[in-house]
Amino acid sequence: MSSCNNSVSQPLIFVLAGIPGVESSQGWFSVPIFLVFVITVIGSATILCIIRVEKSLHEPMFLLLAMLSVVDLSLVSVTVPRMLGIFWMNAKEISFNACLTQMFFIPFFYVMESGILLAMAFDRFVAIWYPLRYATILANNKLMEMALAVLGRAVAVLTPAPILAKRLESFQTHIIAYSYCAYVAVVQIACGDISDHIVYGLMVIVASVGFDLFFIILSYGLILLAVFRIPSWEARGKALSTCGSHLCVIALFYSPVVFSVLAQILGYHMAPHLQIIIDNLYFLVPPMVNSLIYGARTKQMRECVLRIFHCRGN
Repeated sequence: MSSCNNSVSQPLIFVLAGIPGVESSQGWFSVPIFLVFVITVIGSATILCIIRVEKSLHEPMFLLLAMLSVVDLSLVSVTVPRMLGIFWMNAKEISFNACLTQMFFIPFFYVMESGILLAMAFDRFVAIWYPLRYATILANNKLMEMALAVLGRAVAVLTPAPILAKRLESFQTHIIAYSYCAYVAVVQIACGDISDHIVYGLMVIVASVGFDLFFIILSYGLILLAVFRIPSWEARGKALSTCGSHLCVIALFYSPVVFSVLAQILGYHMAPHLQIIIDNLYFLVPPMVNSLIYGARTKQMRECVLRIFHCRGN
């Protein structure tokens, strides 16, 4: 329950504080954020171009990787420019409607990325359990259905966020202690009973990240079961190597949110600026490392890149 003695009505403009508590160092934070943005754009665009040009890569695993790259580009495009505007030009003001828009799209692309990672886990499961039926089970029409399911789930889960936030009538302050318009941050400065909003926020986590992580773990449990039934150690290593890149991406994607949830369950309270930095990592690190990991660890991608550079060198 939030109570306000000097509440303000729904403001036309919010002020994004950036990273409160480290104002003097915010300029330094902009350097790695800008590098993350550049690396993500170059890496994801390169992957998309290679998959588009190389017909040998027009198979389920790489088509899912192309979807992941599109979401990565979208995620950094709706987060990084606003952050850099705050850090470089002190452009902290954001209109209420723009705040609602950002409040929808940032978690929207995050939930979509989580869904695509689940689809990629299913892809690896089918490749190892049903290798002879792989192309049939994951035909292009099935991939399209999976993509639409991921998109529909993200829309259904996150559409209530801006609608609920729009109904908030009074606030303790118009300053949001974040570098972007987070739903939780807006709700925390609202006046009155916010219990429904807290319940909704938990439902979003359970219905998206929690659901996806559970089935990813289940998929890899079944994958390990199938792999250890293979008599040849060489064949086992080859089967597991096809999952290496995906496992690295999963670990980096879910680690921050799992860490935050465990910290809250165990009653550990982080400093506000540290919590905000970790929350920023949700949306910045995975898009950058996805292209680097898949580019470095996937044999077909490496061969295509080397072939392109070899042709240009000649």
